[in-house]
Amino acid sequence: MNEKNELEEFLRQYPKTTSLELLIPDINGIFRCKRIPRQEFEDFFETGVNGPATTLLLNVLGEMTGDLDFLNLEGDPDRNISPVANTLAPITWLGSETGQVISTFSELDGRPISFDPRNVLKRALKPLYDMGISPVVATELEFYLIEDGAGAVPKLKLAKVPGTSIDQSGIQYAMPEELWDKDEFLESVRAACLEQDVPMTTVHSEYSPGQYEINLHHVGDPIIACDHTVMLKRIVKGVARQHGMAASFMAKPFEGIAGCGLHIHFSLYDQYGENIFADLSSVEVPAISETLRYAVGGLIATMPESMAIFAPNANSYRRLIPGNYAPLAPNWGYNHRDVSLRIPVSGHKNRRLEHRVAGADANPYLVMAVVAAGIHHGITQQCDPGQMIEEGVEMEHDFTLPRTWDKAIDIFESSDKLSNYLGAEYCRIYNAVRRSEFDMFAAKVSNVDYEWYLRSI
Repeated sequence: MNEKNELEEFLRQYPKTTSLELLIPDINGIFRCKRIPRQEFEDFFETGVNGPATTLLLNVLGEMTGDLDFLNLEGDPDRNISPVANTLAPITWLGSETGQVISTFSELDGRPISFDPRNVLKRALKPLYDMGISPVVATELEFYLIEDGAGAVPKLKLAKVPGTSIDQSGIQYAMPEELWDKDEFLESVRAACLEQDVPMTTVHSEYSPGQYEINLHHVGDPIIACDHTVMLKRIVKGVARQHGMAASFMAKPFEGIAGCGLHIHFSLYDQYGENIFADLSSVEVPAISETLRYAVGGLIATMPESMAIFAPNANSYRRLIPGNYAPLAPNWGYNHRDVSLRIPVSGHKNRRLEHRVAGADANPYLVMAVVAAGIHHGITQQCDPGQMIEEGVEMEHDFTLPRTWDKAIDIFESSDKLSNYLGAEYCRIYNAVRRSEFDMFAAKVSNVDYEWYLRSI
């Protein structure tokens, strides 16, 4: 279906639509938005609209860094914004009058803009496609439901002990009552996913109070999988507002309980549809191919320089602590949730690896890009992954990945592998934005400074 037919079909199905939000994922994976009235729908779907390409490069505060002079964006010049096919949908939590569509920037002559995250991912995937192999991927997202707390600190949105006003205590992992108590919210999320063609599957209460995980179906296009991921985050946050609460995808919004991850499931198939991560001749458990071993080796080799993407914010590093199923070192294992790269229980057809490093605050397009880069690097360079951690084996928690934001940025800046996949210019852009944001954060005097030092020092 072409863009014009897609618009006509949408308006036939949702005739009361009066406004359309153009959703542009930026360098952080945050949607930036223009809203246009109905009389401009047709022009947008035929020729697009103009807008400043710097929208793609804003920090999390929505501000421009002053360190991007090398891009020749002085004067904030316009570029063309156009719709992404098959992403036009209603915004269910705003009623029947507002729709949305994922949008992408291009140069005025039609060339793709190199620093659009969707195009960065497209570039990183090309080496795999050039080898005649194709990924099938899925994502999982963890988040917290929260409500207004006292002062500046939010409060977990917890169920009450029946017959009382007391918050339910304990982790309550995978408790059906946790789903029952949030059934109206979860049903609204399911309905919104159905309306917006986001393939939601399993949902369960996670390993912390007030935390949930929603999984998405495997799909054969990693770019579409990332579209689904950012759309799911938007749905969860939008529906939560509709139900009088909020949702947080911060990596570590609360002390003392687990953080929130973005897990990537990744398989590779050849031109005949055979899963090349599986070894059909092996009777070992797991029956994995040399290709999968090399892929894991490449992900281990590129993991330190990728951490600035997996953990892009100051808060990201509060998640990386022992005992929380968060990554501490570039390791791998079978059926083991304490490793960075997990080989799940699976059959030959769906043999895959689960990349568990990224926080839920990371940009899924960039996470997927560096995962694809690591896999290609490993396969082509035949990288040795080292010893696999066996199922059920207790691990030593050696912390060898960068533990602080500035260290991760330093390693990313000096990386010699990722620039071949993401592009040297984009790596320079990403480093500049993250470095500037780190400097801003480090200069802040927080409440902790006063609480720890003001009276005693």
